[in-house]
Amino acid sequence: MLLCKYFIRTIPAMTGCLAAYLILSSCDNRQPQIRSIPQQALTEKQAKDELIPSHRMYVKQEEDEIKQYIRQHKYNMLSTPTGIYYMIIRHGEGTVPEVKNIVKVTYRISLLDGTLCYDSKRDGPKEFMVGEDVEESGVHQAVQLMHQGDKGLFIIPSYLAMGLVGDHDKIPPGAVVVYEIDLLAVKKAD
Repeated sequence: MLLCKYFIRTIPAMTGCLAAYLILSSCDNRQPQIRSIPQQALTEKQAKDELIPSHRMYVKQEEDEIKQYIRQHKYNMLSTPTGIYYMIIRHGEGTVPEVKNIVKVTYRISLLDGTLCYDSKRDGPKEFMVGEDVEESGVHQAVQLMHQGDKGLFIIPSYLAMGLVGDHDKIPPGAVVVYEIDLLAVKKAD
């Protein structure tokens, strides 16, 4: 330690700070801390064996919440094999959208607790290409269940909506979302 003090006093001013730091850090008597590393990483099979049952429980819990919401509101809804619950409120007679069609919709997006997240009355109608644009996959599926002129109510599980991260704004992570969609127009892409 005396040697360290001697060097600190004799270091030229131009390199003093850097040299002092190096000398002082080398004079430290503490032992470096070593983090323990797991001896064996999980194999892909072990990870699947642990994650799949956990994911199934989460999906089941979410489905139970959706069914409870439907019962509370006394809705008569259909469901898709992917887990979307829906009902058509007003029937139109127009075209059914296909992948790569451009659709124009008005919408209201809310959470199961009734919190309104987004509304096209404020944000304006939205146009997107079915199956291609960055809309949630559940929305792409929903509009393909409609005819132009339909208005529908869709309950979309989190794994088809914003997923585990939410939208970093109004939709929280892992949230089931309720969409009211009015399909205004369907046109072929150029």
